[in-house]
Amino acid sequence: MKQLLISLSLLLISNSVFAQKLAYVIYDSKGKKVSYEKMLQAMENQDIVLFGELHNNPIAHWLQLELTIDLNKKRDLILGAEMLEADNQETLDLYLQDSINQKGLDTLARLWPNYKTDYAPLVDYAKEMGIPFVATNIPRRFASMVYKKGFEALDSLTALQKSWVATLPLAFDSTLPTYVNILKMMGEHGSPKLVKAQASKDATMAHFIYKNFVPGSLFLHYNGAYHSNHYEGILWYLKLLNNSLKYSTITTVSQKNVGKLLKENKGLADFIICVDEDMTSTH
Repeated sequence: MKQLLISLSLLLISNSVFAQKLAYVIYDSKGKKVSYEKMLQAMENQDIVLFGELHNNPIAHWLQLELTIDLNKKRDLILGAEMLEADNQETLDLYLQDSINQKGLDTLARLWPNYKTDYAPLVDYAKEMGIPFVATNIPRRFASMVYKKGFEALDSLTALQKSWVATLPLAFDSTLPTYVNILKMMGEHGSPKLVKAQASKDATMAHFIYKNFVPGSLFLHYNGAYHSNHYEGILWYLKLLNNSLKYSTITTVSQKNVGKLLKENKGLADFIICVDEDMTSTH
C-alpha cells in the first residue's frame, strides 16, 4: 500500500510538471528542439553573434541578458546594439565610464521608449563588468534622408556626419529576399527608397560591428530580428567585409503553439526562440 501511494504521488507530480504551459521553446534552424545549454555552447565558439529580438518581447530581452552573462564567463565580450545610434557613442562611453549618470544619458542620448526596461540592464551590465558597448545604428535622421531621397542624400553629409555611417557608397542588392519581402509587406506604402533606408541601417550596423571587433573576442549584437533573419541584412554586409569570421544568428518568433515550429519560421536563424503569442509585451 505504501509503495502504491508513493507511485501515485510521483505520477501526480509528473503530470503536474508536464501539464505546465511553456512560455518559450528554442529550436535549431531545422525546427528541432534544443536546450539553452546547447545554444550557449554553440555561441561560445563564434566571432560574431547577432541576436534578433522582437522589440517588445520580454522573453527575448531576458534571454539576451542571460546569454550575455553566461558568455561573459567564457569569452571576452564586446556588445553592440541597434537601439543606440552611432552619434551617441561618446555619450554612451561617458556613461560606461561613470562620467555621467543615468539622467545624463537620458538627456544627452536618444533612447528608445523601452530603454529602461529592455536595454538598460544590458548597458548597466556592460558598465559593471567593464565590457565595451557599441552604438551601431545609423542616426535615424540620416535613415530618414535615405527614405526621402535615396542613398545620394548621404553624399551631402559633413565628414563628421559620414563617420556615423557605413563607408560610402553603400553596397546594395535589391533582390535579396528580405528586401523584396519588405515591398510585399508594405504594399502600396512600400517603395525602393524604403528598402534603401533599411539597407542603410543594416550596412551601418555591420560597419560598426566589424570596426569594433577584436580578434579573439566575441561580439554580441542585439538587433531587431528582421535585420538578421534568413542570414541576410546585417550578416550580408558583414560577409562583404569579412567572410572568414565565424558568425551565428539567433531570432525570436511568436506562435500560438510553441510545441512545434511552424514551417515559415524554420531556417530564419541558427537558433529560433519561439515564444507563446499570448506573452505580455514590454511596451
